[in-house]
Amino acid sequence: ARHAADAAEAALSDAEAAAAAASAAAAATRAALAETGGGARALAAEVLGLERLLARPKDATAQILDRVRVVPGFEAALGAALGEDLSHPAENSAEDPGAATGWRALPPLDAAALPDGATPLGPWIDAPPALSRRLVAVGLVDAASGSRLQAALRPGQRLVSCEGDLWRWDGLRLAADATPSAAAQRLEQINRLGALRVELARVDAEAEAARAAHSATEALLADAACREAAARAARRGAEQAAVETARAVGRAEAAAELARGKAEGLRAGRVRRAEELAVAEAARAQTVEACAALSDPATARQAMEAERLVVETARVTMLTRRAQADELARAAAARERRLTEIARDLDGWRARRATAAERLADLARREADAAAALRAAKDEPLALATRREGLAAALVEAEARRRRGADALAVAEAALRAGDAALRASERTAAEAREARARTEAQAEAAEERAAAATERLRTEAEAEPETLLARLNADEARIPPTAELEGEIQRLRRSRDALGAVNLRAEADACAVRVEFDALAGERADLEEAIRTLRLGIANLNREGRGRLIAAFDEVNRNFAALFKHLFGGGEAALTLVESDDPLQAGLEIVCQPPGKKLSTLSLLSGGEQTLTALSLIFAVFLANPSPICVLDEVDAPLDDANVARFCDLLKEMTGRTDTRFLIITHHAVTMSRMDRLYGVTMAEPGVSQLVSVDLAGAERFVEVAV
Repeated sequence: ARHAADAAEAALSDAEAAAAAASAAAAATRAALAETGGGARALAAEVLGLERLLARPKDATAQILDRVRVVPGFEAALGAALGEDLSHPAENSAEDPGAATGWRALPPLDAAALPDGATPLGPWIDAPPALSRRLVAVGLVDAASGSRLQAALRPGQRLVSCEGDLWRWDGLRLAADATPSAAAQRLEQINRLGALRVELARVDAEAEAARAAHSATEALLADAACREAAARAARRGAEQAAVETARAVGRAEAAAELARGKAEGLRAGRVRRAEELAVAEAARAQTVEACAALSDPATARQAMEAERLVVETARVTMLTRRAQADELARAAAARERRLTEIARDLDGWRARRATAAERLADLARREADAAAALRAAKDEPLALATRREGLAAALVEAEARRRRGADALAVAEAALRAGDAALRASERTAAEAREARARTEAQAEAAEERAAAATERLRTEAEAEPETLLARLNADEARIPPTAELEGEIQRLRRSRDALGAVNLRAEADACAVRVEFDALAGERADLEEAIRTLRLGIANLNREGRGRLIAAFDEVNRNFAALFKHLFGGGEAALTLVESDDPLQAGLEIVCQPPGKKLSTLSLLSGGEQTLTALSLIFAVFLANPSPICVLDEVDAPLDDANVARFCDLLKEMTGRTDTRFLIITHHAVTMSRMDRLYGVTMAEPGVSQLVSVDLAGAERFVEVAV
C-alpha cells in the first residue's frame, strides 16, 4: 500500500506539473488574446473615426479629390501643386453630370519639358484624365534644388517637394512650413485609412489565431485538470488504503499482544487454581470430619428457620416504623409551609386593610368637596341669565348704531370716489396737453437747428447754398432719403474707412516675432506629443504586464478553488468568472458553484452552510496560490453541522500538510476542538481571576502510541 501511495504521489506531481504548464500556456495565450483584441479594437475605432471624418454629406457636391489616389509620402507634394483646385468636381462625375463648374477632360498638350533635375509628379498619382494637363506641368524636386530650378520653369509649370514646398513659374515661392492644404490632409487621411484597414485585417488574423491558440490551450488545461483530479483521487485512494492497512496492522499487533497477555494470565490462573484446589481438598477433608461430628441436620434446619422467621418479622416492623416516621416528617414539613403561607397572607390582608382605610378617608374628603362645589354651582344659572339679558339689549342697540354708521360711510365713499375720478381725468387731460405742446416746440426747435447745421455743413463742405446744390444735382426732393438714413450711411462709410487703419511699418518684424513664437510652440507641442506617446506606451506596458499576472493568478486560484470545492462537497463544480468587461483589469469577479444534486447558481442563492464551505474553499485556494505564515479563522464552523465540520477539519489537515501555514482556529465546536493539535482556553478558577489553560492533543496522542 505504501508503494502504491508513492506511485500515486509521483503521478500527482507529474499531473500537477502538466496542469501548471497548461495553465501558464493558457495565461500566455489569454494575455496575447487580450492584447491583440485591444489592438484590434483600437484600430477599428481609428478606422471608424477616419471613415466618419472622410464621409461627405449626402447633399454635398462631389469633388475630384475623392477620385485621386497618391502614393504615401507624396500627399503634401500634390496638395502644394493643386491646392484648393482639388475641391472642384469633375465634369463627368456621376453625382453631378451637368455641373457648370469643375474639371473637364481635354486632349493632352505638347507641354514643354521640365528643367533638368526635376521628375514628373504624375507617376506617383492615380488621378482622373481631367488632371493630366495639370500634372504634366508639375515637377518633383528636393528642397535644395527648387530655388535653383525655379528660373528655368516655363509658363504654367511648377515645382514641388515631398515636404510641400512650391516654386511656380511666375516667381511665387511657398514654404513647406506654411499651413498644409485641406487636400493634402485629406489625402493623408485616405492613405492612413487604407493602411489602417490592412493593419486591421492583419491584427484580426492574429486575434483569430490567438483565439484558436487560446481554445487549444484551454482544452489542454481542462485535460490536464482532469488528469490532475484523477491523479489526486488515485493518491487519496492509495493513501486511504495505506492508512487502512496500517490500522489493520496495528489492530492485529494489538490483538496479538492481548492474546499473549491472556495466555500469560491463563498460565498464572492455572497455577493459582492448582493451589486453590489443594487448599480446597484440605478444607473438604476438614469439613467431612466436622460433618461427622455434627448433630442431626433436620433439627438444626428447623432452628435456623425459626430464627429466620424472627429476623423477617423484625425487619417488617422496622420498615413499618420507618414509613410512619417519614410520613410524620412530611406532615410536619407541610404544616410548617402552611404556617409560613398563612403568616404571609395575614401580613397582606393587614396591609390591604390599612390601604382601604386611607382610600375611605380620601373618598370622604372628595365627597365633601363635591357637595360644596354643587351648592356653589346651583346659584350660577340665575346670575348668568341676568347677565345674558343685559348683554342682549346692549347688542341690539350697538347693531342699530353700526347700521346707521355703515349707511353714512357708504354715501361718503361714493361721493369721494366720484370726486377723485373727476380730478384724475382733468389732471390727465392737462398733462397730455402740456406734453403735446412741449413736444411740438422741441421738434420745431430741433428741426430749425438741424436745418441750420445742414445748411452750414453744405456751405462748408460743398461751398454752395442748399438750393444751388439741389439744382446742380438735379435731384428730386420727393425721392431724397430721410435724414436718419443718410446719416447712417455716412457713419457706415466712415467706419469702413477708419477700420482700414494706418499703414503698419512693423508688419515684417511682427511676422518674424510671431514665426519665432510659433516655432517655439511647435517644438513644445512636439515634446508634449512625444511625452504623451511615451506615457501611453508605459501605461500599455504596465497594463499588459498586470493583465498577464492577474490572469495567471486568477487561473491558479480558480483551479485550486474548483479542486477544494469538490473535496469539501464530495463532488459538484465551482468556478470563478470575470464579468462586466473583457479586460481583466476592468472586470468584476463572480462565484458560480453547483453542489452535488443542485442546479448551477451564484453564491447568494446557496444556504448558509454551503456559502461558508464555498468561502472556505476560496480562502484556501488563495492560500495555496500565495501561502501566508499564519491564518486566523474566527468561528468559521458556526453555521456548519457535524458532517460539514468533519469535512472542514479534513481539509484543514490537508492544508497543513501541503503548506507551512500555522492555522489558529477560534471555535466552540467540540468536533473542531477534538481535531486540533493544541487547545488554548481561558478559565476562571477563582472569581475575578482568569487563567490560560493549554492542552497538547498531538503530544497526548504520541504518548498513547508510545505507551501501546
